Amino acid sequence: MSEPSRPATPARRAPSGAATLRPDKTEAIRAAVLDELAEHGYGRLSMEAVAKRAGVGKSALYRRWSSKQQMVIAVASEPSVAMVDLPDSGSLRGDVLAALRAVADWLTHPQLGRIIPDLVVEARRDEALARALADSIGGPRRARAVALLDRAVARGELPPDTDRELALDLLAAPVYWRIAVRGVPPEPGYLERTADLVVHALSARPAPAEQA
Repeated sequence: MSEPSRPATPARRAPSGAATLRPDKTEAIRAAVLDELAEHGYGRLSMEAVAKRAGVGKSALYRRWSSKQQMVIAVASEPSVAMVDLPDSGSLRGDVLAALRAVADWLTHPQLGRIIPDLVVEARRDEALARALADSIGGPRRARAVALLDRAVARGELPPDTDRELALDLLAAPVYWRIAVRGVPPEPGYLERTADLVVHALSARPAPAEQA
């Protein structure tokens, strides 16, 4: 005797939240985030304003990011990290000059040049934002730039015990101070002169400690 036939299992539907994210909408949202940040700053940015500018519903934002902070960090970090592209120039000075130009380009970018200093200020009042900036922008940018120092050590231009953390600070500090703090764009020749000073500083050996 044959077994009774079983009812066919209905095909499963994909949950509504699993809809494919459209790349064109994602790009429109990213552009809207950068525009809103540059115009209004992090403190006044709202998900509603971003959605309206991008021409999407607010749910489209939350399908991509769970919070305003996550959205801002994701959108700001992608171009910020990509701008640290430092191919081997063949010399320490060439690499340092390229790094200084990368910092200058970052801080004079029409949008990022306004967004990054604002986020740095906000991060002083918001520990979670500060950690997110360090993890997603500061850390990756420094990780890319450290290759410059490793190449110089391999070429014999810097000693193996070079303080990489201090050296990375030195690479960014003069340009950041001039552009982001003083608000003065670098004039022709400024980055070249700064590169010479940075190379001199990196190559100098600390004076021996005086004995009591």
